[in-house]
Amino acid sequence: MSKPFELPVRVYYEDTDAQGVVYYANYFRFMERARTEWLGSLGVDMVRLQDEERRIFVVAEVQTKFLAPARLRDDLIVTASLAGLTRVTFDIEQKIYRDSTDGDLLISGIVKAAYLDADTMRPKRVPTSIFGENQP
Repeated sequence: MSKPFELPVRVYYEDTDAQGVVYYANYFRFMERARTEWLGSLGVDMVRLQDEERRIFVVAEVQTKFLAPARLRDDLIVTASLAGLTRVTFDIEQKIYRDSTDGDLLISGIVKAAYLDADTMRPKRVPTSIFGENQP
C-alpha cells in the first residue's frame, strides 16, 4: 500500500461561516482539489481526456464523517488514495487533517467515481493506464 497523495490547503475567510468554522460544503471542494491533483500525479490529463478521448470522471457517491471542525487560517492536509476498483468505478479514500503537531483527523470519507463516455454519459471501462494492470 503506497502513501496517500497529500495536498496542503489553507482555510481562508471565504471558506468559513459566521463563526469562523469551515462551512461543511467547502470540505467537498478541498477533497475535489485533492482528487484532481492526485489523478494528475498519476498522469491523467483531464483536459486531454475529455477533449480528445471523450471520457470523463463523475462523482457517483460520497460517504463522509465530519469528526472535528477546521477554522479560519488552519493549515490542512487533504489526502486521496485508491481504496477500491471495479470495471467502471473506483473508490477514493479521502481524509482531511489539521496540519499541526497533533495532526487531528477532521474528515474521513470515501468517494465513488465513475468513468463515463462524455457524449453518451454511459459507463466505460477504467483504462489500465490509470491504475495499472491489476484491475478487474
